[in-house]
Amino acid sequence: MADSTTERLGHRLPVRKLFAASVGNALEWFDWTIYATFSIYFASEFFPKGNEALALINTFATYALAFFFRPLGGMLLGRFADVKGRKPAMLLTIVLMAGGSVAIGLLPTFAQVGWLAPILLLLARVAQGLSLGGEVSNASAYLGEIAPPTRRGRYSAFFYISTGSAVLLASVLGFVLARTMSKADLTAYGWRIPFLLGGVLGIIGLWLRRSLAETEIFEERKSTAPRVERPLRTTLREHPRAVVQLVGFSMLSTLCYYTFFSALTSFAVKTRKADDVDVFLALSIATALFVALQYPMGALSDRFGRKPQLLVWAAATAILIVPLSTLVRPGLPGLLVVFCVGLCLYTAMTSIAPAIMSELFPTELRGLGIGAWYNLTVALFGGTAPLVLTALSDAGLSTLFFWYVAAGAAIAFFVIRTLPETKGSDLR
Repeated sequence: MADSTTERLGHRLPVRKLFAASVGNALEWFDWTIYATFSIYFASEFFPKGNEALALINTFATYALAFFFRPLGGMLLGRFADVKGRKPAMLLTIVLMAGGSVAIGLLPTFAQVGWLAPILLLLARVAQGLSLGGEVSNASAYLGEIAPPTRRGRYSAFFYISTGSAVLLASVLGFVLARTMSKADLTAYGWRIPFLLGGVLGIIGLWLRRSLAETEIFEERKSTAPRVERPLRTTLREHPRAVVQLVGFSMLSTLCYYTFFSALTSFAVKTRKADDVDVFLALSIATALFVALQYPMGALSDRFGRKPQLLVWAAATAILIVPLSTLVRPGLPGLLVVFCVGLCLYTAMTSIAPAIMSELFPTELRGLGIGAWYNLTVALFGGTAPLVLTALSDAGLSTLFFWYVAAGAAIAFFVIRTLPETKGSDLR
């Protein structure tokens, strides 16, 4: 809750609390990203050899199927957070995600156990899907609830500072392993290293999060959520405009995320024949820039508003995404332009995502409202992005994917125009 005296005398960011809240999110996105990043190496290990394109499509199909457990995780863990608290829910998500990551790192291959291998891979991904569904909503709610109203953009920036740092670690790890190991060794065992590292990060995340205090606004209103009957239906009945708005801008957000952080990696290497080292290097540089811009963009929204940033992001993405796609080709300069321009534009949204989502729903429905509808949107549009791009590329129709993203950006632009300006407002 806001403290007006603190606001007048100056505010000191609780950096340790913000990083403790965000470290679990970093683990979640590290584990989620390395699956897509290293899929080009382990796809043939979990499916029959002989057709690399089909193996990669099957691997991304598993990736996409896991996304459809995100809404379930968002509903179950979001409701758990609304009733029992943000902190216990965030601890549970770390255990699920880290456990899934370690399991993937230790799984037997298709050559060893046959079709049991992809089944076990899918089960591990399901656990991670449930976890991530709860993590995004609960970490967003936590950051939104501990922030003073006039600084919610700045606090929200830490969400994607952690996310970007985790993705940067994954891409740097990919760059280092690609430079130091042969493709044969990466395919044989090197891809397991980042998944096992995810287990180590999980232990660190648990240790940091156990010191977090529950949010004041939750403690004040914790008796309200248990009395809400049929909470998912309540979000539709009492907050239909908020649901439509959340789905509208989340559609473009998730398309941007999984295009630049996941789908383009394999697309550039497999379809456009770019060097994998160049791709990882370009993504690493762009991700570092992405992380550096989060806090300034969050502060900008506290000063000038959320809505102008979102409109610029949606409009620019609609105009530029197709021309940028023509630069995905061999050579570092073109790849740098694609990743840097795309991710810099994306910071207009990511820097304030927890603030925008938290401001849509009241406290007793915040975890469930974000968890259910955000994750359903991600499952439909984000989880399928690498699969759609891979399938279209295999059919020689890759350009259609980027027109698809442009259409999503145009829809998001008109949805964002209906949003009220919420900078400086108190949470309900």
